[in-house]
Amino acid sequence: MSDKEEIYVSVDIEADGPIPGPNSMLSLGAAAFTADGNMLSTFSANLETLPGAKPDPETMRWWDGQKEAWESCRKDLQDPRKVTGELVRWLKGLPGTPVFVGYPAGFDFTFVYWYIRYFGHESPFSFSALDIKTYAMALLKMPYRRTVKKNMPKRWFPREKRHTHKALDDAIEQGLLFINMLKENLGPADSQDK
Repeated sequence: MSDKEEIYVSVDIEADGPIPGPNSMLSLGAAAFTADGNMLSTFSANLETLPGAKPDPETMRWWDGQKEAWESCRKDLQDPRKVTGELVRWLKGLPGTPVFVGYPAGFDFTFVYWYIRYFGHESPFSFSALDIKTYAMALLKMPYRRTVKKNMPKRWFPREKRHTHKALDDAIEQGLLFINMLKENLGPADSQDK
């Protein structure tokens, strides 16, 4: 086990379907935070689709209503092998142990982990991810299905950010949400080791 500080890496991806391989990750955004809320750096890229992958019709119907976000994630496309390598190098360059944070982590982590492994890298996150909704469930002592954003305290949400379905925007917004929850649960960062 590492004694290095945990760095919370809020990740959001956009995709053209529900599963990696048959479908492609279109865009990836990540924002690295310390426990006290300092955003250290960000990573973002729009990816070319995987050879042989096909968009999911139901997902593409959803994208029909997200014109601005769709156009944003289809600009400046990069090779997914290159992006994945750059992501792994960025994660390894952080000044602590990266912890994947997502909302929902089950979706975003599946794509990111699959791409990392498929393109021949070890995952800096290992096999695990921290799910913001599950963390909220524990803090609120509420059933999982009732733990939705409208039932969460407004004080957790960053006032200056909104959900845009643009990967980096959403990674930052969700990261700030998580940090507010973490601070409320653990107290000030400087008192955690005492």
